[in-house]
Amino acid sequence: MRLVHLLMIAAALAGCADKPSKDEQEAAKNTFVCLLDGERLVIRFDMGMARMLMPNGDRVDLYQIPAASGVRFSNGNLELRGKGTDLTVVDNNTATQVPLAQCAPYNVPKQ
Repeated sequence: MRLVHLLMIAAALAGCADKPSKDEQEAAKNTFVCLLDGERLVIRFDMGMARMLMPNGDRVDLYQIPAASGVRFSNGNLELRGKGTDLTVVDNNTATQVPLAQCAPYNVPKQ
């Protein structure tokens, strides 16, 4: 009888291990995945900042600046602007604007 109970507890604990932690779930609420020139770009919005993980692995922090509508973040060199999931990255050095494609909320993968 005790063996059955131990197996049931072990099965329940194993099921819990697949669930993302509360911190992971909270971070995912403010995180979006987009395509930048066909490559994956991850953006996390956090207290007046947009933190981007670029396709090449570089991390870029952008700071929120006032916008007439939508969002606008910049660090002087790069800018992220748009509304909802319609976002554009602007290289201020070359004035190049690249619209981001397929932006969607990030889903935490099950472990």
